[in-house]
Amino acid sequence: MEYRRFKDSLVIRMDKGEEIVEQLTAVAAREHIALAEVSALGAVGSFTAGVFYPGEKEYHSNDFTGDFEIVSLTGTVTEMDGKPYLHLHMSAGDREGRVWGGHLNRAVVSATCEMVVRILDGHVGRAFSPEIGLNLLAF
Repeated sequence: MEYRRFKDSLVIRMDKGEEIVEQLTAVAAREHIALAEVSALGAVGSFTAGVFYPGEKEYHSNDFTGDFEIVSLTGTVTEMDGKPYLHLHMSAGDREGRVWGGHLNRAVVSATCEMVVRILDGHVGRAFSPEIGLNLLAF
């Protein structure tokens, strides 16, 4: 992975074999990012994405393996307990044009991933909501 900072933005290139969530978490910690928005595209060979079931208050994850183009990867970086907290969603298309996605748990780059992180001036934390079962934005 390589990245450059341009004022309030980071442009990141992730390389084959790197795991997207892991790499972004490391950059967010290194750059002391308290609040940012994320967008990316690229190609992955495997990923895990889930859907939250509010009635059960839990995620159900799906694993995908093959050749996929990232159609959209979007999300936020906030903080929880003094550490970066990523909330990312990704959709990826297969060779037949079918698109799969959801809440991103992990994704391994198969060719490249080009990401832009726009750092926002401010701080937003996270707090667990027992009613919802998720870590919600805490202003």
